[in-house]
Amino acid sequence: MTPFSSSAYATTLGIPTGLSPSPLFGVQPFTQPMPRFDVLPRKAFTFGAGVMNPIPAFPGTPGPDPTEQANVTQQPVPAVLGGGTGPVEGRPPGPIWAHQHWNDFPPKVTVEVTQEGAKPNTVYNPGVPSSLNSGIDASRPFRPAFHPDLPDQGPLALWTFNGTLPPKLLIGRYHEHILLRHHNRLPEDPTQNGGFGIHTITTHEHNGHHGAENDGFTGAYFFPGEFYDYHYPICHGGYFSINQGANDPRCGSPNDAGGIENLQGDFHETMSTHWFHDHMFSFTSQNVYKGNAGMFNIYSSLDRGNEEIDDGVNLRLPSGSANSYGNLDYDVNLMLADKAWDQDGQLAMDIFDFDGFLGDVMTVNLVYKPFFEVERRKYRFRILNAAVARFFKLALSDASPMVQIANDGNLLPTPVTLTTLDEMGIAERYDIVIDFSRYSIGSKVWMVNLAEHENGRRPIQDLSLRDAMSGASTDPCVGRFLEFRVVRDPARPDTSQVPELLVPNPDLSQIPVAAERTFVFGRGATQTTSDPISSFVGPWGIGTDGGGKLDADFGRISAAPRFGTREIWTLRNGGAGWDHPIHIHFEEGQILARNGRPDNVPAWERGRKDVYRLHPGTSVTLTMQFRDFGGMFMEHCHNTTHEDNAMLLRWEIDDAGGAFLRPLPTPIPTPQGVRFVDPTEVLPTAFR
Repeated sequence: MTPFSSSAYATTLGIPTGLSPSPLFGVQPFTQPMPRFDVLPRKAFTFGAGVMNPIPAFPGTPGPDPTEQANVTQQPVPAVLGGGTGPVEGRPPGPIWAHQHWNDFPPKVTVEVTQEGAKPNTVYNPGVPSSLNSGIDASRPFRPAFHPDLPDQGPLALWTFNGTLPPKLLIGRYHEHILLRHHNRLPEDPTQNGGFGIHTITTHEHNGHHGAENDGFTGAYFFPGEFYDYHYPICHGGYFSINQGANDPRCGSPNDAGGIENLQGDFHETMSTHWFHDHMFSFTSQNVYKGNAGMFNIYSSLDRGNEEIDDGVNLRLPSGSANSYGNLDYDVNLMLADKAWDQDGQLAMDIFDFDGFLGDVMTVNLVYKPFFEVERRKYRFRILNAAVARFFKLALSDASPMVQIANDGNLLPTPVTLTTLDEMGIAERYDIVIDFSRYSIGSKVWMVNLAEHENGRRPIQDLSLRDAMSGASTDPCVGRFLEFRVVRDPARPDTSQVPELLVPNPDLSQIPVAAERTFVFGRGATQTTSDPISSFVGPWGIGTDGGGKLDADFGRISAAPRFGTREIWTLRNGGAGWDHPIHIHFEEGQILARNGRPDNVPAWERGRKDVYRLHPGTSVTLTMQFRDFGGMFMEHCHNTTHEDNAMLLRWEIDDAGGAFLRPLPTPIPTPQGVRFVDPTEVLPTAFR
């Protein structure tokens, strides 16, 4: 009966979910079109102009303008949450959690979203016509179901942005500062969760370059009835220290006329493909699995999203050309995730599997094994691994080449042509280009998963393409999962390119190394604190700079790099039986070595990254800078089951000037407001 034991289903039925097999109700694969993401509406913003209008779920007068510090206007708190009154905004109050550089980056665009239970989508906007969305009629309500012939998900089973499918896409461009207001509309009663998940949330814009108050810190969660204003400056790294004359058009943003607005900062730090998801302490895996995940395309002078502009700066990657930037015609987001559901067809999860939960049904963009219609030309696919614990290794069914142009949010220095991609860890993003002009009209080709799991610790093996497609694997998520149907020639010539040079890495060789740190990830952790809110005891943990492995406590400071410095961090896998994709918040890094050797770093990892996969018994050495913003950030395993149980630590930049204290006090949210306490522990090597 111990929750640390594997389920009998996993051992006797060959199903890795820990649950009974998910019923398909007679549904066959590749019988529904793959929906493109649902593009979030954007509004131009001017302070005091009354344009911060509530979205339809919030009828009435316009909402309050965003403020530099949290809005602590009081409102009634439901009795189930303790009664009394509490703030309308769940962001921790005061100057330490104020939006950094608010006057430098005033909001230009606002986006409002809710988090709520499943419902039909009556305002679906794919950003492309039906002909480029596999014939889907966006004017018809989109049901909250994984297939038209599967049951609708109930409002307690599926919790998504705006409560609807398909998953949401945020569009941004450099220096067009976004204010994202996130309303928590989940049930007030925490027991109303369909068996898993929790109604408190905190939204992480994965590896966004902004202050910690907008990072989705795991302990800065907010409650039903509250909102949280996230401020995304979308500036290049080094904005306040590099290229101060804004003289390099490669560090720029597309304007509405097809030109470039030059910006400060380092063009080498340009980012392209992000995602956003919940980061609630101890519940990240459950809340993300329930639907709290979307993607974020960022456009720049280099990555314009218009393939026809030929100005010597634009890379002209596959996209389209109708708009000056951000065309989605041939630039397609793919969210991969394994799911499981109960005998009623409702999303289900085994919350007692601490190795890593696996589903037995493959979804793409939150629908079951779809098809996608393509033209005979090049397409860019921004692929996200949004699973809980599953790795993917991707190939095309005919073993034809794909060109990888990005790893995580960052374009590579040079493209890499591959017939099989590397194993893709949870939260990694691989941008690839596939040229469908090599196929004739009427052809079909499939995307195939080669990574076979027996449990959530790691893939047990990578199969050959032939074996993966044979159907012999006991892992139901191995094999074909997305069908491409070549349906026509393009109406316009394909002018897109994959240039030989994409985005070179920053040269950090002249920046002194201020400190070196080592982090060891594995089992057998202990807990040295006892705070009932911020600490947790679990099987997983992290050891810092030679100390013992510790369970997560978001009140403990494990590292505190100095503002404006560069450090070298070594991440080490302390075990031989598991694989950890490690995510470091705020700054992407460059991998210097694997297992101590620079020549062990493959070509597709030679760009900047924010997720670093630690294979069993191996290490990764990387370098990072700490600039522009400060606050408390995180480092954790992105096998989100490991993170929640309790492979996560806090690090901070607390000498960035302004209102910062050293060390920073820890926020403790309640429905009646956020209080602050001193850190529960500061490791001896944190401050150097």
